[in-house]
Amino acid sequence: MNPPNTPRPRHQANSELARALDDIISMAGGDPKRSRSMRIREIMHTAVKLLDDGSDMGEVKLMSRSLKELRYALKVFRPYADTRKISIYGSARTPIDHPDYLAAMDFAKQMAQAGWMVITGAGDGIMRAGHHGADRQSSFGVSINLPFETNANDIILGDPKLINFKYFFTRKLTFMWMSSAIACFPGGFGTQDEAFEALTLIQTGKAPLMPVVMVDAPGSDYWKHWDNYVQRSLLDNGWISEDDPNLFLVTDDPAAAAQHVLDFYRNYHSARFVRDTQVLRLHRPLTDEQLDALNTDFAVLVRSGKIEQGGPLPEERKTLPSLPRLTFHSTKRDYGTLRALIDRINQYDLQNTRIA
Repeated sequence: MNPPNTPRPRHQANSELARALDDIISMAGGDPKRSRSMRIREIMHTAVKLLDDGSDMGEVKLMSRSLKELRYALKVFRPYADTRKISIYGSARTPIDHPDYLAAMDFAKQMAQAGWMVITGAGDGIMRAGHHGADRQSSFGVSINLPFETNANDIILGDPKLINFKYFFTRKLTFMWMSSAIACFPGGFGTQDEAFEALTLIQTGKAPLMPVVMVDAPGSDYWKHWDNYVQRSLLDNGWISEDDPNLFLVTDDPAAAAQHVLDFYRNYHSARFVRDTQVLRLHRPLTDEQLDALNTDFAVLVRSGKIEQGGPLPEERKTLPSLPRLTFHSTKRDYGTLRALIDRINQYDLQNTRIA
């Protein structure tokens, strides 16, 4: 036993803390030995470490509020996990009779008719247009508390799928985490920030590959000017890779934008890594000839071996076990080229359907 007023050795204190946290998990109905509960214990342990770190009140508030925001957002989205969603970005200042508003409304309507839900920032302008087109039932509102703009438009106001955020970073994470596609309509600094961040996350593999469409109203050229900047100032100077423009589509046709998004998931379903192995899940298998062509044309993506087709790996047998897979030892780079590979997979599927 330690003498009175003598601090306990750190290993003893940590052991007692771990037992106490396990007791809390058990009291909450969890099993401390299961992986999920172990991760929750890590979260609690991280929070307790703020005491030792000498964190001030502002730091503690930031950690507490951000965790609360993310937990609540996940709770709201969880019942709709099996429905694909698209995030729509654009100006909050766009009038309801503006061509951009009408284009966004048309686009959102087409996506909702295809069975998708839309996520927008919940304000007016393009955000309201997204809700207007998809209707309230198929809409999520991801609002940010700002002193100078409306927090929620009249369509999504009061809906249980409206989430209010204090921090931009938790809101932006939610946009990306919950989306299977991104649509950008004309806007200001915020729209440009969201568009470039989405492309950066996809380009670096920090977010799953997904379609990103830059949509102008018919006959407009906002995104055409943006694309010219990307091509001449970024690509021509070598600041982005030659295949990085594969990551987005610029169009002034809302119907073409919607079809581009839907075509991305024609045969491709989703992807994950199992250690260094890239796994691409498909709805339908490829032919041997098509697989050979992928190995010839996309060898740059493969660190060693070749692209192979089969069933789920042992680590993912509980996840979508009926879907065929393409697997290869990945270089973990060149995501613009990987996007081209996925486009090829979907083109093959269209060819197979026509032949059948």
